[in-house]
Amino acid sequence: MGSRIRRRAGVSALSLAVALLTCGRGVSAQTLTGTIDFHAHGDPDGTPRKIDVIELAKLAKAAGMRAIVLKNHYEPTASLAYIVRKEVPGIEVFGGISLDLTVGGVNPAAVEWMTKIRGGHGKVIWLPTFDSEAQVKAQGQSRPFAPVTRDGKILPETLQVIALAAKHDLVLETGHSSPRESLQIIAEAKRQGVKHVLVTHAMTTPGGAMSLEEMREAAKLGAFLELVYSPFTDAQLQKTADVIRAIGAVSFVLSSDLGQPPNPLHTDGLLAIYKGLMAKGISAADIDVMSRKNPARLLGLDR
Repeated sequence: MGSRIRRRAGVSALSLAVALLTCGRGVSAQTLTGTIDFHAHGDPDGTPRKIDVIELAKLAKAAGMRAIVLKNHYEPTASLAYIVRKEVPGIEVFGGISLDLTVGGVNPAAVEWMTKIRGGHGKVIWLPTFDSEAQVKAQGQSRPFAPVTRDGKILPETLQVIALAAKHDLVLETGHSSPRESLQIIAEAKRQGVKHVLVTHAMTTPGGAMSLEEMREAAKLGAFLELVYSPFTDAQLQKTADVIRAIGAVSFVLSSDLGQPPNPLHTDGLLAIYKGLMAKGISAADIDVMSRKNPARLLGLDR
């Protein structure tokens, strides 16, 4: 009974959001037309989520979005993307693999298998997130983790994963690595010929947020920097806008990282980011670059 009540609540939230986006709020809906959410959580998951991935795809499609990338910290989502595409045609849906302990950590075999999943919708590798060494140590936890480096050197298995990203033209994300690790990985990825590297929520990474200078260096090396929804204070929003101006919108991707029950729906969170940044002087043209053009380039949709 409880699960049915929760599901009804999720569907009600979805129905309300779709109604708002399609009835009398054309201007708001247009700001999402053609956008891509590169970081979207939804059920089924082992942690609570606000809506499931079918509802999420319907919501994004109703808002006019072009694509979503399904993220799960503990399970690959390439197969899930295949199923969602069949259920909700008319929107591009992609998945990936987060190299946390449940898939064997930094496991080249798991990455290689993801590339074989029917449909070819597994496009993203996230280096360890909740099980990253940087996050586990930063949070003072005493538990196993999945390292990407040791004694300042990139581990052999990490090098193999980077090689697979190059071989299969996948997007390599830094996950919750420390800034130092992320910069090492970006440099090695570019050396190996990885075309697309993304620093996962660069300003809010639990393994250590990047400084302005570290973000500059990442961009100079050729990586994109992800910014995600947060219930920003005015000062935080201003800082985010200042960072975009300092480095240039050409290096950023705006994602939601939403799906948590207390937070807004993905579409509402994205609109809040866009409007908040525009209120701080970021132009509509720059929002377009960060929400449409850059993520499309990462996914190969601009070819």
